[in-house]
Amino acid sequence: MVGNERNEGPELEPCCHHQRLPRITRRVFLEGVGGTAMMGGIVGGIMFTPVTRAQETTPDVKDLAKGSSLRVKPVLVYALARRAEKTSWRPYGGLKTPEDVEAEKKRIGTELGELKSKAEFPMEVLPLVTVASDAEAAAVAGVRDCDVFLVYGAGGAQGWIEALAATKVPNILFVRHRSGPTYLWYEIAHWRLLRKSEDTFKEPNMDVHDVVVDDYGDVLWRLRALFGLKNAKGTKMVAIGGLAAYSRPGQERGPAHAKEVWGYDITTVPDADLKAMLDRAKADAALMRTMEKLAADFLAQPGVTLETERRFVINTFLAVHIFKQIMVAAGATNLGVATCMGSLIGLLDTAPCLALSILNDDGLTAFCHTDLTHTMPGVLLRWISGKPSFVSNSHFPHHGMVTLAHCAAPRRMDGKNFEPTKIMTHFESDYGAATKVEYTKGQVTTNIIPNLSLTKWYAFRGKILDSPAFDMCRSQIDMEIDGDWRRLLEHMEGFHTVTCYGDYLREVGYALRKVGIPWECVSQVG
Repeated sequence: MVGNERNEGPELEPCCHHQRLPRITRRVFLEGVGGTAMMGGIVGGIMFTPVTRAQETTPDVKDLAKGSSLRVKPVLVYALARRAEKTSWRPYGGLKTPEDVEAEKKRIGTELGELKSKAEFPMEVLPLVTVASDAEAAAVAGVRDCDVFLVYGAGGAQGWIEALAATKVPNILFVRHRSGPTYLWYEIAHWRLLRKSEDTFKEPNMDVHDVVVDDYGDVLWRLRALFGLKNAKGTKMVAIGGLAAYSRPGQERGPAHAKEVWGYDITTVPDADLKAMLDRAKADAALMRTMEKLAADFLAQPGVTLETERRFVINTFLAVHIFKQIMVAAGATNLGVATCMGSLIGLLDTAPCLALSILNDDGLTAFCHTDLTHTMPGVLLRWISGKPSFVSNSHFPHHGMVTLAHCAAPRRMDGKNFEPTKIMTHFESDYGAATKVEYTKGQVTTNIIPNLSLTKWYAFRGKILDSPAFDMCRSQIDMEIDGDWRRLLEHMEGFHTVTCYGDYLREVGYALRKVGIPWECVSQVG
């Protein structure tokens, strides 16, 4: 337990070492929910098929893990000036003739080809379109067949760019200083477009972070952020056992915030339905032999050491099999379990920790617990980085460092290679199968700490100092805080930290601006 006190209000359900609020055991956000359903029926509105021998192979989740491609529409905005005697007829800009325009279109095509080849996430570049009149601006703005407009601001009227921004489709304005013919909007994007020729920002749909000068690397990280945001929004989530937050604010505000800000679609699976699926699966001898083979192959992997009972690993693969069936049927990329102790450990006959680790390593997101305060940051960071998110308990920051720990930890933290891992019991129960991952010392990480009221995120860049073995949750990181650690100590809210390998602070900050969530980052962001 955290302390020995109980919150006021309804009786709380203990989970691991934390006090928990009552579970929500209803389908959230979706309409047309029927009564409780069993195998072969409706579970939270989703039809599940009974496990048969034709389903001995665990469902393939590769398509779910890919995410939806980011559709980028490049738009060249320009105007060709005509000479007029004794007047300022020529604006800034190197596009002066139709031939200049054609050369610029070819240059852009080549650059976009190089950009796409460098993107490590699915991206579709649509054909380049041009805007050189009010009618063309209206036509392009009227066809919203993309996720982002990449606007080349060579010249042209202010209203043309404003029309594209007004679509509410994210706009990235690319302007040239040294990378080609100078663009007019390199000069005037700040004071004309964003400040409307005044001193304060007035453009409602863009800000300074949406403007890029010359550098396609700066375009790429913004597109990476928008890819992450596109796939994080509208997440389909499966909540095994319902929704259960660590805090009263998270429990009360989480569902509405998930729906209204992030567009979540949540299916709950009651314990009775999970039990029916497990019982049917356990009765299938051929299926169970497959689970034993999967467990044996897993334990034979280099770097894996078993320090718990083998049967817990077999039970884990059965849990993964059932969880993936549910996720594929629901089209869900995220899964959470409401409790790791309580009923679930009895149903699975193992703690769910290793199962959640495997799901994350397979490109999905799976967290203990179904607390939406950390689910949404974990999902966003996974899609931005293309790597697993590790949701952990935060400890007290001190001397420029903080310890992070949890028993449900991914192993494939770089998205490709498995870290050395001991398979141990879940710490608090000393039962089942959990991961103690040996994280790479010196590895740079992104760390997000969402508050419990879902109103603000905190962030810092970290460096892994050690993977110790204290008497706490199995997978542990002593993390160096890059930045003002005292500011984090004094300002930090929330409880869980979400961590991934690599530095994605720019992307996270950019994505949060698009959904209106403030953040406080104690590390310098380039």
